[in-house]
Amino acid sequence: MVPRHAQATSPEQPQVKPFDAVQALRLAQETFDIEAAAVLGLKARITGAFARAVEQMLNVQGRVVVMGMGKSGHIGRKIAATLASTGTPALFVHPAEASHGDLGMITPVDLVLAISNGGESDEMTVILPVLKRLGVPLIAMTGGLESTLALHAGIVLDSGVEKEACPLNLAPTASTTAQLALGDALAVALLDARGFRSEDFARSHPGGALGRKLLTHLDDVMRTGDSVPRVGPDTKFSDLMREMSAKGLGASAVVDAQGRVLGIFTDGDLRRLVEKGLDLRGLTAREVMHPQPQTIRSDALAVEAAELMEQHRITSVLVVDVQGKLCGAVNSNDLMRAKVI
Repeated sequence: MVPRHAQATSPEQPQVKPFDAVQALRLAQETFDIEAAAVLGLKARITGAFARAVEQMLNVQGRVVVMGMGKSGHIGRKIAATLASTGTPALFVHPAEASHGDLGMITPVDLVLAISNGGESDEMTVILPVLKRLGVPLIAMTGGLESTLALHAGIVLDSGVEKEACPLNLAPTASTTAQLALGDALAVALLDARGFRSEDFARSHPGGALGRKLLTHLDDVMRTGDSVPRVGPDTKFSDLMREMSAKGLGASAVVDAQGRVLGIFTDGDLRRLVEKGLDLRGLTAREVMHPQPQTIRSDALAVEAAELMEQHRITSVLVVDVQGKLCGAVNSNDLMRAKVI
């Protein structure tokens, strides 16, 4: 029995050395060199096994179930997320939780991608016989080519590294970097084999900037109806200016009786006419408009309108339907509010 007066002891803590900035920079540079070498070393080991793994993952009827313990598990979660966002249905299942019920998430039509640097993780090896009884295809990503995991796998992807970036050669550093790169290589090969397009990627990322750019169409953001400034070609200049001021676009379309676009008059056109010292009061819209302006179809993406404005150095563009009739307008402020630009 420990006497009450005895002081509790704690495990011996490492003695903190005085900070050495030069040493910190040297270790950082060495880390980059070691991890870069680990990734480049994978190139020579991309063989038929990699191609078979891609083909098997491509043809799986269910999902790719990624598994890994510890730091390999963190990498596995990222690989599963990358696969799912690039067209390959995937999820992460923790091996320890799998032994306590989560194996029910894996079905015979799925495929397991198991990640383990040494290939002898107890939590992983204990479920390998169960996976085999289920008839689930197993792909191993490991540096332990003679390990229990490798011996159970139908396909083995060699992710081994010569050494870790950790000065003690203990903490998973270079090995996890290699796993991550190999997982990205699988995802890239799969998305190419699926014919995965940027539009498909955007559908998986509707809340991101890319999603907004690739999913937002002009008819989602353009001004329509009475909010679109328009006048006829014989409209007096004073009435043209009133229409522009009332609608706040910074421009007005000039259209014929059928609604087809004849021209546009902008704030910039007004400034240029004023600089010339012309008497504008007696002029008509036809006389001051810029004929054959840039237009865009209403079914185009909003980002296409942004590109058109940038290309021609304009701040607004008229939107037309399939018959070429004016149906809307959009300016750079509209696109910024929609977070397209």
